[in-house]
Amino acid sequence: MVRSMTGYGRARSTLHGRDITVEVRSVNNRYLDCSIKMPRVYIFAEDAMKALVQKTVSRGKVDVFVTIDTVEAEGSVVRVDTALAGEYLQAIRALKDQFGLPEDVTALSLARMPDVLTVTKAEEDLEAVSGDICSVLEEALAAYQAMRATEGEKLAADIAGRLDTIEALTGKVEERSPQTVAEYRQKLLDRMQEVLSSASIDESRILTEAAIFADKVAVDEETVRLRSHLSQLREMLRSDVPVGRKLDFLIQEVNRESNTIGSKCSDLEIARWVVELKAEVEKIREQVQNIE
Repeated sequence: MVRSMTGYGRARSTLHGRDITVEVRSVNNRYLDCSIKMPRVYIFAEDAMKALVQKTVSRGKVDVFVTIDTVEAEGSVVRVDTALAGEYLQAIRALKDQFGLPEDVTALSLARMPDVLTVTKAEEDLEAVSGDICSVLEEALAAYQAMRATEGEKLAADIAGRLDTIEALTGKVEERSPQTVAEYRQKLLDRMQEVLSSASIDESRILTEAAIFADKVAVDEETVRLRSHLSQLREMLRSDVPVGRKLDFLIQEVNRESNTIGSKCSDLEIARWVVELKAEVEKIREQVQNIE
């Protein structure tokens, strides 16, 4: 299946107290260029994300945007310094005994003493967090791939239609090419008769000149190769692997054969068909630039 290098996908999910949103978008590029933009605190997940993108995309300029919001207060841990609390309690009792004060120490009053209670963020399981982010990324990539496949179908259909047009024009060239030789022979004969008037004409010389001309304008080899290239292009459009680079190379070969046909043929009708053919080739080349 042909896929476009242009696409967009988005996914959002809440996992383990984190609201994770991932967006993937891409444009055409000669090679794979993946850029990930995410909060710096989660940068440890970048390598795993890039590996996931590389399994899905073979080439293109891919940008991945990640936003993460903490929706729950999990991960906060309250720690009690019992040794310090004991020191505070001992000191308070010493003051009570020394000054004859009533003992009104409660757990709440003791907890208010400096550093008795401390709130810290729990150690995060980095592998689990990375897994959550990659899970949402997979969903975004699935939507992204679906869009690329849809665009790819449109590109393939357009290219297939233009290949049919090129094949039809090639058929016209093949049909017209032998006629140009016969017309050249007749023109040559008419000129010889006009110049020599009543003098006898060397028929063998006419045949020789016609044969030389036929050899010069023969495009059989070019049209055979052109049809072969068209067949290969159609097969590639049905392939399940990325074929953008192969298509790009092969369409250059089609263009080369078209140029050769145009340079060989001096016939105005064939020249007009070759111009149309090359216009279709150029349009295909533009479309191929967007195929993965």
